[in-house]
Amino acid sequence: MSYKMNQFRRILVSATFQTFIRQKSYTIATKMGDSLLIPTENDYLDAHAGAEQQQQYKQLWETTLKNKRGPQGQLEFPWEFETVQGFFKQSDTKTDDAVFNYATDHMGRLKPWKNIILQLTQLNQEAPDNVEYKLLFLARHGNGFHNQVVETYGLDRWNKELHKLGKIDGIEYAPDPQLTPLGIAQAEENHRLWQQELKEGAPIPSKFFVSPLQRSCNTLQITWNDLKPKAIIPRIDELIRETIGKNLCDKRSPKRTIQQRFPEFNTDGVVDEEDVLFGDDERESMIDQSIRINRFLQNLFESDYNLGDGKVDKKKAEEDTHIATYSHAGTIRCFINVLGHRNFTISTGGMIPIVVKGTRRS
Repeated sequence: MSYKMNQFRRILVSATFQTFIRQKSYTIATKMGDSLLIPTENDYLDAHAGAEQQQQYKQLWETTLKNKRGPQGQLEFPWEFETVQGFFKQSDTKTDDAVFNYATDHMGRLKPWKNIILQLTQLNQEAPDNVEYKLLFLARHGNGFHNQVVETYGLDRWNKELHKLGKIDGIEYAPDPQLTPLGIAQAEENHRLWQQELKEGAPIPSKFFVSPLQRSCNTLQITWNDLKPKAIIPRIDELIRETIGKNLCDKRSPKRTIQQRFPEFNTDGVVDEEDVLFGDDERESMIDQSIRINRFLQNLFESDYNLGDGKVDKKKAEEDTHIATYSHAGTIRCFINVLGHRNFTISTGGMIPIVVKGTRRS
């Protein structure tokens, strides 16, 4: 076959692939009640895989991490976390996570926003000095080109060869891939959902944290465009990036590139210019990623704790009750693991709200 014929074939395949991506969103929307936030089989597997490592992490927490102390005798993980029931359907084991769609069910809330906000305020006001409650909105990025490659070519081929590549049939999907048109449409659906829920009394999160990978940053941008005050600056934090290593799509861009793409974001959470954490041959375990997510939660809750007084600052606790994170499937799975929430399927572009009780030990 001639060079020109090969080139034409690559262009044809690429164009077909792009058309497939654009058309898929409309097909799904038509079949599934106009929502694009429908879990796939791969989403379900992502959410429910790793049961053995989940158990190993819990054992490690009880036997080592929970009582681990630093050089000055302080606990390295002073906060212990648990999920609070009764606010959202997602925490109820009766909810079928394989088909549940928060976007068509008021984010899964079991009561009006006014009641949720009031109850959380009361919980924080009446809590002991070492206890704090937060509502976390854990959002996953919209569909990226790497997700589309997995859906198109299959998980087996991805695990054998495609995970370490960056391009197939003219489609670039690594490193740090962009959102597909479907992913953009999913973020736009979330924008409309938040717009409606805000009208019904939903709180605007006081803090936004986001993974340094551009698919998460773009999802946050699109979702909250013209909805949040400009004074609330999203913070990029490497602690909530996707599982590190092996999959080239999870290698982040240089810090300078991130700053150029997202000048309105705070990038202090990206320490090194290059991605020194990423390795080609080894992938971070769920245990190690759960420890990383635990550290993020420790930082989050500790920021409201006054070490001098030895108690939670009630004013800060009230101001920063509602927190949003924009990250990844693996990251949210580890949040769920650390918080003791039931495993729950999150579609690309999906989100799960979790009410968390944090208790500080000394």
